[in-house]
Amino acid sequence: MTPAARLSAGIDILDLILANGAAEKVLTRWARQNRYAGSSDRVAIRDLVFDCLRRKRSLAVLGGGETGRGLVLGHVKQTGQSVDDLFTGHAYAPAELDAAEQQLPMELGDQTTAVRLDYPDWLEDQLLTSLGTELAAVMGALRSRAKVFLRVNPRKSTVAQAIDALGAFGIVASAVPLTSFALDVTENARKIVGSQVYLDGIVELQDAASQAVTECFDLPQNGRVLDYCAGGGGKVLAMAAVSDAKFFAYDFAPARMQDLPARAARADTKITILAEHDIPKHGPYDLVFCDVPCSGSGAWRRSPASKWDLTPQRLVELQKFQADILLRTANLVAPGGLLVYATCSILKCENEDQVSSFIAKTPTFEEQNTAVFSPVLGADGMFVSILKKIQPTLYST
Repeated sequence: MTPAARLSAGIDILDLILANGAAEKVLTRWARQNRYAGSSDRVAIRDLVFDCLRRKRSLAVLGGGETGRGLVLGHVKQTGQSVDDLFTGHAYAPAELDAAEQQLPMELGDQTTAVRLDYPDWLEDQLLTSLGTELAAVMGALRSRAKVFLRVNPRKSTVAQAIDALGAFGIVASAVPLTSFALDVTENARKIVGSQVYLDGIVELQDAASQAVTECFDLPQNGRVLDYCAGGGGKVLAMAAVSDAKFFAYDFAPARMQDLPARAARADTKITILAEHDIPKHGPYDLVFCDVPCSGSGAWRRSPASKWDLTPQRLVELQKFQADILLRTANLVAPGGLLVYATCSILKCENEDQVSSFIAKTPTFEEQNTAVFSPVLGADGMFVSILKKIQPTLYST
């Protein structure tokens, strides 16, 4: 496909996504229906589509509206490409600009900060409160593509050995100082899941900041550890790779954990999946890890739709859910044990404010440490607070 033909494909795909279609599903369906598109074409089109979704608001100003054509036209302008060379109407290229489109600006000029940095107006106060002078740097970082990170499984390999093993498959990766076992993949990331290095459980796909939060506290080498909001299980796998404690996993949506048994077996770890009614039977726990449902604002470059779908009402609902999880899990922690609260959010109302409110309501806990991982560092934005149970409380079964 020519560069211009890729733009036309991106326009069609974006129109389908903007009409309430999930980006991944639309892209997958398009690829199946258009077999002529090679792997490099599919990658380029995917990158274009996600770039447009991340920067939807600013691109719409440059391109004349939130349509596939408008966003792609804005993207061409914002990336310094030649509009005249690409919008020709020939050989599958997008149609030439009409008179109205020719009058559109080439730059954003005096647009508001929310437009230039691509976030909804209603979030302005929340972001200013949470980020202060870092607002521009953080929101600017979230407009860029996410890196591909791997976690090396120390039960099977050293970091250096894993880098060499990946290299044999043409996958170029380097160590990341943010955490002990993270690799930044810079070439041939598409080959990872088909490589024997991945299939043998030597590496797992996992964001570097998601790995880092599991290194912010002392894991018990024996005893019991519960991942209360396990999701796909990436963090409990990371913890189980460096500890011989008994690990348990639970999630409100059990289907999210369906691949966890196979992933654990591949990683040479054992993780017991629990139903909700079984959680108290195996407690109390020396550590309860809660990576709670949140706005996902720290991962907006990976999931740009969540930035635009978030509403004030939904944010309030999430905060209530987060507070409930903290209170619900407090009695699951053994005296002297840890309750770890984590989010992939950059918003203070989901992070520091939640912890302060919990401590005020639950004086049996004290905060030992807090860590914030900014998206500016290259990985997702993450927050973690380590809370220690300093007084025994009644453990309810």
